[in-house]
Amino acid sequence: MEGIQVSTEIAGSHNQISIIKVGGYIDTTTSSELERALDSLLKQGRFFIIVDLGNVDYISSAGWGIFISEIKSIRENGGDLKLVRMVPDVYEIFELLEFHHILDVYDTVDEAVNKFEMLQAAGKPVAKEITLPKPEPVKQPSTAPASSESVARSAEGEVEQTDEVETTQQVDIADLTVDEKIKIIVKENPALGAFKIKKELNTARFGYTKMGWFQVRAELAKLNLNSKARRYQFATAS
Repeated sequence: MEGIQVSTEIAGSHNQISIIKVGGYIDTTTSSELERALDSLLKQGRFFIIVDLGNVDYISSAGWGIFISEIKSIRENGGDLKLVRMVPDVYEIFELLEFHHILDVYDTVDEAVNKFEMLQAAGKPVAKEITLPKPEPVKQPSTAPASSESVARSAEGEVEQTDEVETTQQVDIADLTVDEKIKIIVKENPALGAFKIKKELNTARFGYTKMGWFQVRAELAKLNLNSKARRYQFATAS
C-alpha cells in the first residue's frame, strides 16, 4: 500500500516473538495495513509482539488507536506488545499522549527481545501493569502586593548588579554536569520532552552541550524524570 510498508518476521530463542516492521507513515489511509498484520499474528496465537517504528515518520490518532485497542486482548492471552526505535518526532507525540503508561518502548529490537525472554525465563508476567498518573494539583499564583522596598530596588545601580548576577549564573550553568543542566531545564519547563531538552542543552546558556536523543532519554531515565508526570512532580516540588 502506498505510504506504508509492513513486513513480519520471527525472533527469540524459541521463535516465539513476532516483529512487525513498519515504514512510511500511519494514518487513516494506511493504518488498515498495519491492523491486518497485527490481526494475522493474533489469529495465529502469537501474542509476543514487537513493532519496529524506526522508519515511521508520522503516526496519527488512527495509528495509535490500533495499538491501544489491541493491547487488552494481547495481555489477556499472556502476551504483550512493545514499541521500538521511535524517531524523536513520533516519540514526542507518544509521550505527550502519555501512552508510556500503557505501552513499553525500547531503543532497539534486541532490548525488547531480551526483555521478553528475561521475563519468561524468570516466570514473571510479560505484560506491563497499567498505571495512569494522578493529576497534579494546580498551584495558585501569589497575589501578594510588592513591597515599597522591592519597588525601590529598581534603581539603576541595582539593575546593573542584577545583570551581573545573571551573567554569573549563566557561566555557572554552562559549567554544570549534564544531570544538573537537565534538572534546571525540567524545573523551568517540565512540559519539554527528550527531543526539546536535547535542543535546549545545545544553546549558549548550557554551554552548547551536544547530546543524542537516546542519550538524553537515558539521562532522564537515570534521574527518574522519563515521564511528563514525573517531570511536573519534580518541577513543583519545594
